[in-house]
Amino acid sequence: MFFIKRALTWIAIGLVATPVLGQDLLAHQAPVDKKMRAVDSVALQRLFMQEDLEDPAADLYPNWEDRFINAFGDVELPKEYKIDLRDFAMPTTNRIVTSKYGYRPRFRRQHKGLDINANRGDTIRSAFDGKVRIVEYQPGGYGNVVVIRHPNGLETIYGHLSKHLTQKGSIVKAGEPIGLAGNTGFSKGTHLHFETRLLGEYIDPAKLFDFANQDVTGDFYIFKGHGRGTILGKHVADAEDKQTDLAQAEEGEDVSYEEDASNSKAAREARAARNTQFHKVRRGETLSSIAKKHRTTVAKLCRANGLTKRSKLRVGQILKYS
Repeated sequence: MFFIKRALTWIAIGLVATPVLGQDLLAHQAPVDKKMRAVDSVALQRLFMQEDLEDPAADLYPNWEDRFINAFGDVELPKEYKIDLRDFAMPTTNRIVTSKYGYRPRFRRQHKGLDINANRGDTIRSAFDGKVRIVEYQPGGYGNVVVIRHPNGLETIYGHLSKHLTQKGSIVKAGEPIGLAGNTGFSKGTHLHFETRLLGEYIDPAKLFDFANQDVTGDFYIFKGHGRGTILGKHVADAEDKQTDLAQAEEGEDVSYEEDASNSKAAREARAARNTQFHKVRRGETLSSIAKKHRTTVAKLCRANGLTKRSKLRVGQILKYS
């Protein structure tokens, strides 16, 4: 009888303890799940950012043309377009603007950019992340010129260079050297000719870049067609900041994991999630071609994404591949 009572007592204790233990485990798992979701978000952000660089502002520009600076035909300008000026780099450390944007009575023509004083051989840098569209020599105009298209919708033009330091189709980061200052083409002295355009429409670079203070004029520029626009903010955090998730996951939300019996599996899963990579399905791709591209197997792709070998892929579908 004593042993029966004792057994019943232990069972009762177990029944009471089980929900508590379950709640504790769920509470312990919560930050791990949060971290894994954040890591997935970071990986997806990186994927989308990389795609933006491979085909920048694809939703805005009708084509990718590498022969002429103006190559968009009769494209209708958007009534309003928000240009993100954050994550910028100044094209040159020189601060003196020698010729402003606007009409030049002497030459009876429009000066479509800024001329910034420079010494021959000064490094000229990309103003934003982007993809190089044009690298060529124009003897009667820009001389050695580089044109870069950026995911924020802008195209930046760098003229009169003494030397190119990049190639057509190259993906460049903000601040990456793309040329050396010079006096080539139609130029009366060494300087950088710098232009900013959206769909071929000229924007006064002084509305965006403050060379004297080596800064941009604000966080955003609202383009409103034909040179008009509004500047917004001055280095103020914004809810649409494309880096928010990345910064939170990599800097502000680190979670330490203890390797004990209760959470070692979750910790392993979290570490695996950090290394998860994604692929966005493009037109004409198959499970086989995607597996070959990422050096994996169709079977592994299917397991990672809950698919079968006969599953139909959708354009734009996101697949895990590692």
